[in-house]
Order: sequence, then C-alpha cells, then structure tokens
Amino acid sequence: MDLREIQRAIETLSSEQQIALLGWLAERDRRQWDSQIERDFSPDGAGMELLNQVKAQVRRGESVRIGNGR
Repeated sequence: MDLREIQRAIETLSSEQQIALLGWLAERDRRQWDSQIERDFSPDGAGMELLNQVKAQVRRGESVRIGNGR
C-alpha cells in the first residue's frame, strides 16, 4: 500500500476513527522521540559531547539564566 492509498483509506474513516488514529500517531511519535533522546544522551551517545560542553560552560560561569529563575 502506498501513501496515496493510505490517505484515501483514512478519508473513509469516521471522525471518531480519524481522531483515534491521530492519537495513536502522536503517541507513536512521542515514544520514538523518547527513544531517540535516550540513545543520544546515553553514555557514548551522539548528544553527550554537546551536553558535556554545556556543563563545562555552566561550571565556568559562561551561561545566563533564562527567565526569572523559578
């Protein structure tokens, strides 16, 4: 099934079914995002170098608090 067939099939769904599908897609996307963040910020993950740089900047006093600090 290609994307156009899927789109046509979705348009045949009732409003309630479309809403349920949207909720399922949003939850699926959230889980995938969470998994990616966990991988990126695990030891040796792609984001650890950036995180360590930010931590070093904070330790050196090179950061500025955002907002009112609460």
